[in-house]
Amino acid sequence: MGFMAGKRALIVGLASNRSIAWGIAQAFAREGAELAFTYQNDKLKSRVEEMAGELGSKLTYPLDVGSDTEIDAVMQWLKKEWGGFEVLVHSVGFAPRDQLSGTYIESVTREGFKIAHDISSYSLAALAKAALPLMEKRNSAILTLTYLGAVRAVPNYNVMGLAKASLEANVRFLAADLGPRGIRVNGISAGAIKTLAAAGISGFRKMLGHMERVSPIRRNVTPEDVGNAAAFLCSDLAAGIAGEILYVDGGYNIIGMYLEDS
Repeated sequence: MGFMAGKRALIVGLASNRSIAWGIAQAFAREGAELAFTYQNDKLKSRVEEMAGELGSKLTYPLDVGSDTEIDAVMQWLKKEWGGFEVLVHSVGFAPRDQLSGTYIESVTREGFKIAHDISSYSLAALAKAALPLMEKRNSAILTLTYLGAVRAVPNYNVMGLAKASLEANVRFLAADLGPRGIRVNGISAGAIKTLAAAGISGFRKMLGHMERVSPIRRNVTPEDVGNAAAFLCSDLAAGIAGEILYVDGGYNIIGMYLEDS
């Protein structure tokens, strides 16, 4: 029996088998969790349904996290299907492509700033607020995915860095509010992984090569690495951990300087 047996988990943000959310879903399923998924639009519907089926789930539902109406619909659906649930995974981040190249000062716009913060950060609070009646007093856990760009200036990451900083503050405020109600809230700061979203960042391939050279473990992390950490954080094994950002980046975040071999 896995250490997540008896847990029911909603995973928001699955888009492909390259998604970090897929690594998380696989780890959850391996450890015995029952899973439900959302898909962003009709284009992704059949793909997400197929991946859900691989993990023994028939529970998929459309969700645009920018719509409170759709968020409420998902929660009503889960209330009907499950009555309540114990795990919510928020694996969502977006900024318009023109915000993710060049310098921050050149690329940032009012509209791009608003979209990045709404989809990448506010959506966590919106989901938590809507899920609260279904998750409280159940030894529950909410998990989100962030990145080092929240605390460091990363080339071309630009406004997404500010959105991720907002997301990490969101984790702390939600953890303080929801902890007394039986819900732990944490985040994982994953290393650079070649997901569909990351491919839109200018210079991403160079970033992957750099991290592989510099990381203390001398490799890039994988969705499976993140999934294993996520399963731990969302299980009762992590019952004493709340409001934290766990770095799963091979130790890259600890490096202050790197000297190329001569």
